[in-house]
Amino acid sequence: MTAASGGCSVPSADGLRYERLQEVGPADAWRPYAGVGLLVVLFVVGQFVVGAVVTVFLATSGDSAARITDELSGDPATPSFLALVNLGWAAVIPSVLVVALLVHRMAPGWVVSVAGAVRWRWLATCLGLAVVALAVTFGVSLLLPDQGAGTVDLGGGLNSWSSTTRDFLLVVLLLTPLQAAGEEFAFRGYLAQACGAVTGRHGAAVSGTVAVVVPAVLFALAHGVGQDLPIFFDRFAFGVVAGLLVLLTGGLEAGIAMHVLNNFFAFGLALAFGDMGETLTPTDGTWWAVPVTLTQSLAYLGLTLWAARRLGVATRTSAAILESRGRRV
Repeated sequence: MTAASGGCSVPSADGLRYERLQEVGPADAWRPYAGVGLLVVLFVVGQFVVGAVVTVFLATSGDSAARITDELSGDPATPSFLALVNLGWAAVIPSVLVVALLVHRMAPGWVVSVAGAVRWRWLATCLGLAVVALAVTFGVSLLLPDQGAGTVDLGGGLNSWSSTTRDFLLVVLLLTPLQAAGEEFAFRGYLAQACGAVTGRHGAAVSGTVAVVVPAVLFALAHGVGQDLPIFFDRFAFGVVAGLLVLLTGGLEAGIAMHVLNNFFAFGLALAFGDMGETLTPTDGTWWAVPVTLTQSLAYLGLTLWAARRLGVATRTSAAILESRGRRV
């Protein structure tokens, strides 16, 4: 990398990999740290705002203060609680984009991919591949012993339909894609790029490893302190594969597709056969859940890399794109 006027970095002839995209803006060493701090503040503020909005909505619907407290406590899980969680993560998306713009002087699209925008055709392709990977995963899960809390016993028959089931279904369909995308923007998006910016001077191997592993650990921790080791490792493994997808495909699209379909599948099975509360906050997993997750993740990883090569999906920035956007975008 060579410095450009105004503190910008000019990409080499090979372009920038995803975790180094903060280098399209000013390259000051303090910016990733300031950005992470600001993102944490915006996340906390966003939770308060979302909580207030959901509370007001429930109050205007006629719920009492005591009922609202019960609805949003998460014990037991309710459609309102799931909506609160999903909207809280959805609020991370604009927060990440604001941090990218204010702290790094980057156009929001650089958080999404090395093309500087959402690659919609590639996203649609990844959604189809995620369906195939989930079908393989479902078959494997049926062959293995009980995988612990959060999994579903299909032998118990269908759950009865109720207004609660309907409300859960609406929340899942409308808000779960935003929740999954929000987590990807936070962990595989901004945090991966911040890690890449901090460690970039140590070479691609180091920056890539840190950009995958550190967000994966934080992703697993973000799912709660009550989880046992198998559940933590299961989520960590999911985070590692999602992080690899970002680096190897040059953007968040593949990770978002896997995350959305995974959550649709898990919540759908819970609504049809299981319990939504156990799916949302599993605490008693077994190591048999790990091969199931690895089957899904690795099958999807293989399919995605094959499709990316066939379609010529870019994994680095194009000098022409950066030049057309003035580099500092």
